[in-house]
Amino acid sequence: MSDILLSLTDVGLRRHGNGILENISLQVRRGEIVTLIGPNGAGKTSLVRIVLGLLRADSGEVHSNPRLRIGYMPQKLQIDATLPLDVLRFLLLAPGVNRSGALQALGEVGATHLAQRPLQQVSGGELQRILLARALLRKPDLLVLDEPVQGVDVNGQIELYQLITRLRDRYGCGVLMVSHDLHLVMATTNTVVCLNRHICCSGRPEQVSTDPAFVALFGEQASALAVYNHQHDHSHDMHGEIIDSTHQHPDGTPCNHG
Repeated sequence: MSDILLSLTDVGLRRHGNGILENISLQVRRGEIVTLIGPNGAGKTSLVRIVLGLLRADSGEVHSNPRLRIGYMPQKLQIDATLPLDVLRFLLLAPGVNRSGALQALGEVGATHLAQRPLQQVSGGELQRILLARALLRKPDLLVLDEPVQGVDVNGQIELYQLITRLRDRYGCGVLMVSHDLHLVMATTNTVVCLNRHICCSGRPEQVSTDPAFVALFGEQASALAVYNHQHDHSHDMHGEIIDSTHQHPDGTPCNHG
C-alpha cells in the first residue's frame, strides 16, 4: 500500500476573478509532518479547505488514499459563555464517540484532568490540547492542524509541537500543519512549504530557511532564526515529562523533533 496519504497536483482556485491559489503541487506521506507557512492572504486557509473537501478546486487534481481518515483541528473555537458544556461533553458531541474513547483521547494529549471542567474556563494551551484530542477521536491517518499553537506562550508552544510529533509517531499518521511561527515550527517538521498563492519554495527546513524566496518574504532575520535546535538528549512520556537521558546522536549532537 502506498504511503502517500494526500497528493495535490497543479491545484488552482479563483474567486471573483482573482487568483487565490495557483499551480499548487504537494504530497503528504504517512509518518511525515508537512508545514505550510506564508504571509496573511497567502491562501493557506483556502488550501486546507480544499484538502478537507470544503472547497472545490477550479483546476488541478486532489487525490487521497482510499478510506483516508482525517482528524481536523481548527484555528479557533467560539463557545457561547452561557452554554453549559464541559470538556468531556464537548468531545461526546462528535459522531460515534463514547465516554471511554473521549477519555482516551484526552489522556493522549495529557488533558484527562480537564474532563469535567467547563469549556469556557480552560486556558489557551488547554483548549488547544482539547481540540487536538477531538482531532484524534477518529484514529486519523492524516491530522490537519490549523495554527495549533495559536494563543499559547512559548513554553506551551514547544510542548505542543513535541506532543504533535509524539502523536505522529504513535499513530503513524501524516500531519499537514499551518503555522505563522517560523522559529519553533521548523524544528518539528519534515517538509516546509512556503506559500504565497503559489509555492515559493519547499523542502527540508534547513533548505527553505536559506532559500531566496523565503528570505524575500520573511527577511534575513527570520532566516537566521528559522531552524531552532532543541537539545534532545532525553526522551519524553506522553505528557512531555523526561523519562531517560539516553537518546542522542552517536556524535553527541542534538536531534530536533522533526
